[in-house]
Amino acid sequence: MKARFLYSQVEPESVRVMRELQSYVDRSGLDPKLLELIKIRASQINGCAYCLDMHTKDARAQGETEERIHLLSAWREAPFYSDGERAALEFTEALTLIATQRVSNDLYERLRVHFTAAQYVQLIMAINVINNWNRLAIATGAVAGTYRPEPLKT
Repeated sequence: MKARFLYSQVEPESVRVMRELQSYVDRSGLDPKLLELIKIRASQINGCAYCLDMHTKDARAQGETEERIHLLSAWREAPFYSDGERAALEFTEALTLIATQRVSNDLYERLRVHFTAAQYVQLIMAINVINNWNRLAIATGAVAGTYRPEPLKT
């Protein structure tokens, strides 16, 4: 496979803006492992091979288990996720598929058991930004397997 073009070279300002939003999400205080699960789940739904490659590598680098990564597409049937993670994953699916899966009041109430109002908004932004990255990568033909994670800072 070959990329159509490198979007970061064609339109660097758009990437700068996306990175600002990503930076906001990364600084939000939400658990970094949860953020990677959200990124992987949205990327599975959207079929973004580049982002799946990236975020499974990043999740492993953060100490996420192979078991939880491999079973993420079947999180409802797998016993490896907390109630808060389950609510966040369901929220990820609802927002990613917003045209067909609205955010129910029941889901909102379950999320609020685990997340503050501010964290709820942060989750929305985290889900939005990965969906944006997915669309950018898919539309420009980003090639899976080319991503190399940065070493973790200690």
